[in-house]
Amino acid sequence: MSETIFSVTQEHLETGLRGYPVGYCTTSFVDPQKGLFYIDEPISKLVDLDPLDVVHMLYSGKRASKEDLDAFKADIQKRAHLEKETLKTISTLPKNGHPMKIFVCALITCGMLEGTDNYQEDCLNLIAKIPLIVAASISHHAGWKLNPSDPEKGYIENFTDMLSVPDSSKEDLLRAFKTFNKLHYDHGGGNLSAFVGKSVASGLEDLYGSAAASMCALEGPRHGKANQDCLEFTQEILEKLGEEASVDDVANLLREKLSKKELIYGFGHAVLRVEDPRASIFYESAQKHYSNNPLIKMALLLREAGPKVLKENPKISNPYPNVDAISGALLSAAGFNYPQYYTVLFGMSRVVGISIQILYERNIARGGKGVPIYRPKYFFKGKA
Repeated sequence: MSETIFSVTQEHLETGLRGYPVGYCTTSFVDPQKGLFYIDEPISKLVDLDPLDVVHMLYSGKRASKEDLDAFKADIQKRAHLEKETLKTISTLPKNGHPMKIFVCALITCGMLEGTDNYQEDCLNLIAKIPLIVAASISHHAGWKLNPSDPEKGYIENFTDMLSVPDSSKEDLLRAFKTFNKLHYDHGGGNLSAFVGKSVASGLEDLYGSAAASMCALEGPRHGKANQDCLEFTQEILEKLGEEASVDDVANLLREKLSKKELIYGFGHAVLRVEDPRASIFYESAQKHYSNNPLIKMALLLREAGPKVLKENPKISNPYPNVDAISGALLSAAGFNYPQYYTVLFGMSRVVGISIQILYERNIARGGKGVPIYRPKYFFKGKA
């Protein structure tokens, strides 16, 4: 690897460390033109794999043999349970606020009652337990029955069956949940939730507490809650223009919003300069399975009109859809029209990659010594 000297100037300060190199990520990276890669493979080549095949790849750093995968899946299944006390505590958590709060408390609870204080063991345990933690958190908040867990059904199959989603098709839910889960496992090392989780772990907080901190970061509207905001935006455009809207109608409304300095959701990305390949996968699935759904029709019109309008502003470096532009609409069309839980689903997936990244920084980095406690430098600046 070639070394690049990064000179820090005043203009780099108070920019959220954007683009500032601080370490290595061994699980994934984002290429501005090619999108997300898990290890060394583009996400488009992995989307048809079983979820645990992809998880093992992130964990081990390579594609595995059938024998290794079978052993890994058997190990995950053995770990995929929660103690009665853990489930009971989750079921008594207050329902105030966003359900991500319940999810965060559930992670802390699991760490208190079931943590081992061993990063490798807790990494594998949390990967195994996270579908049940999330199913219990959502079911408690929604007032749904939590069906018994049976890990032998499969990683996302079991998760889907644990949820008693009203008036839904298990086939549609399973397909949508599987795709959503695999596309959100990891996204490089510098996104806010990953960085926060690793920062907290650098103080030797256990993996559950570190993951909980990362989920607090994920909850914010500038990060994980974006998929919920994008769905609401798509619904708003649909309500204003109706089901017979054209691309020109959508484009004109977007121009009107921009003239009023209103936000346009679902477009742009900190790294990408093309349409997010994850979004492309979702669009393809939406067109194949839900082409007559009014929300999907509007999402597809926005896909066409958004870049056209945003390109009219030369200051916009990436006018293309990101994954949040379509993921919520697809979940809704598949029968999971509960946007308050979309960030929780995001967290269920992202905990996998973050846990593996934490394991690397604590047990493997710097020849096993681990990354030191995070301590960036701040310059004193008196109040004006």
